[in-house]
Amino acid sequence: MSTLHTVNKSPFQDNSLASCLQLCSVGDSVLLIEDGAYGASQSSPCAKELISLLNEGTRIYVLENDVRARGLQLLLDGIELTDYQGFVQLSSTHRCIQSWY
Repeated sequence: MSTLHTVNKSPFQDNSLASCLQLCSVGDSVLLIEDGAYGASQSSPCAKELISLLNEGTRIYVLENDVRARGLQLLLDGIELTDYQGFVQLSSTHRCIQSWY
């Protein structure tokens, strides 16, 4: 079964996203929330790792409200916007949730 990884820290100030990406397995998903939304930007320090995981089939999401609240516009291709209802659905379709704080 799969894990939903939630990351709420900016990759510009914390290594939570980098650590998370190293431990993702096939079938896992990543959800960027709060300041973690900065990880979805094209200038993210983890952009190469995110693109690699996307190419391997890992699904990566970012909360749309957090993107808007931070004024982010240039997101990496393949990252999916979701809302709170989508967050709930992701939570219920994964075996476990790992929060990276």
